[in-house]
Amino acid sequence: MLQTACRFVGSGADMDRRNRTAPLVDSSACFCRVDRSSAAAAARRIAASKACVQPSLRASIHPLKPRPGADRSSRGGPCPLLPGLPDDLAIACLIRVPRADHCKLRLVCRKWCRLLAGNYFYGLRRRLGLAEQWLYAVKRDGRDGRVSWDVLDPSRGAWRALPPVPREYAEADGFGCAVLGGCHLYLLGGRDQRRGGGAMRRVVFYSARSNRWHRAPDMLRRRQCFDVCVMGNRLYVAGGESCSGGGGGGLRSAEVFDPAKNRWSFVAEMAAPMAPFVSAVHGGRWYVKGIGAQQQVLSQAYSPDADAWSVVLDGMVTGWRSPSACLNGRLYAADCKDGCRLRAYDEAADAWTTYVDSKQHRGSSQAAEAAAIVALHGRLCVVRNDMSVSAVDVAAGAGNQRWQTLAGKAHAKSFVTGLLSNLAGRSRAKNNILHCQVLEA
Repeated sequence: MLQTACRFVGSGADMDRRNRTAPLVDSSACFCRVDRSSAAAAARRIAASKACVQPSLRASIHPLKPRPGADRSSRGGPCPLLPGLPDDLAIACLIRVPRADHCKLRLVCRKWCRLLAGNYFYGLRRRLGLAEQWLYAVKRDGRDGRVSWDVLDPSRGAWRALPPVPREYAEADGFGCAVLGGCHLYLLGGRDQRRGGGAMRRVVFYSARSNRWHRAPDMLRRRQCFDVCVMGNRLYVAGGESCSGGGGGGLRSAEVFDPAKNRWSFVAEMAAPMAPFVSAVHGGRWYVKGIGAQQQVLSQAYSPDADAWSVVLDGMVTGWRSPSACLNGRLYAADCKDGCRLRAYDEAADAWTTYVDSKQHRGSSQAAEAAAIVALHGRLCVVRNDMSVSAVDVAAGAGNQRWQTLAGKAHAKSFVTGLLSNLAGRSRAKNNILHCQVLEA
C-alpha cells in the first residue's frame, strides 16, 4: 500500500513539473483516490510542496463572478459593437438607423458614442446615399430679441427647438452664416450687444456629426452686416462695416477661410465698400448686391479664379432684392413677398421670367414674408417668418410642379389667420428668421 501511494505521489510530481499552474478543484474536498491513513504515511516521506494542491478558497454555493478584464482577454480582443456580429456587419446595421434616433444610439455605450462622433460613420452614410438633410433656421424672438435656432426633419414635418447658441451670439446682430462640408454650420462676426455693440472677429461652428459647437480661427477684420458664401469648399466674406451705425466704417476688404489649412487670408478688395443685403453664387461667380457709402445701390461680382471684383450692370441684378437660391445650375428668386411665386434667371435673354406660381398667396403680413429659399432634396423650399415651409420640384415639367407643405399650417387656415391678424393690427411676426441652412449627416 505504501509503494502504491509513493508511485501516485511521484506521478503527481511529474505532472506538477509539466504544468506549473494548479488545477482548480473544489475547496471542500480533494479528489485524490487515497485513503487518509495511506496519505498520512506518505506525507512523512515526501516534501510538503509535493503534496496534492488544494487551493484555499472559501466554499460557496454562488458561482464566482469574473473580473471585468478577464472576459475581454479570454476572447482575445475588445468587446464587439453588437454581440455575436462582426464589427463591419454591426456598422452596416447602425448606419441605416434614422438620423432622428442617433441621439439615442449615443447613450447606449461609450463605444457607440465614439463611433457616432467620428467622421467614418457619417462619411459611410454619405457614400452609400443614406445621409439625411435637415433644415436649420436661426431666428430672433420678436419679444425679447434673443437669438435661437430650430431644426426641421422633413420626414416628420415638425420644428424642434435646439439647445441655446453660443452666448456671444445669443444677442448678436449682423452676423453671417454658412455651411462648409455639408455638415458644419458657421456663425461669423456680427455685433456683440454685451460689449457695447462693437463688431466681432469671432467664428464658431456647429458640427452635425458630433452635435457640438466648436471654435474656429477668428477673421482678420472685425465685421458686421457683411455677406458670406461658399465656393470650392472655402468660406468667403466681404464688405460690411467695422463700426456700429456705419459711421465711416464701410469695408472693401474680403477674406477667405481654407479649412484644410485652418486659417484666414485676404483676397482682392471690392471695387467699392458696401453693406450687402442679397447675394448668390452662380456660374462660378459670387454676385453681391447692397448699399454703398453714399446710400446708393451697388452690384459686384467676385471671380475666385481671377481673384478680382467687377461691377455688374446686367439684367440679373436689375430688380433683384428677394431671397434666392441656385439649383442645378439655375438661379431662382422669390417673385412676391410671401414666396408663393418664383422666377428664374434666363441667361440667354439676360432677364428674369416667372417660372412657377402656386396661386395660393398667404398675404403681405410680416409673418408670411419669405425669409429664405434653400435647396432641399432636389427641391426648392420657401421658409417664412411664421416657420411655415413650402417645397416645389422645379425640375418637373410644366403643369407637374406641385407645391407641398413641409411644416406649418395649411394654406386656407394660414390665409384666414393672416387676414384676421391684419384686421386686428397684429401682423408683426413672432419670429424673424435671420438665416436658413441645410445640414447633411
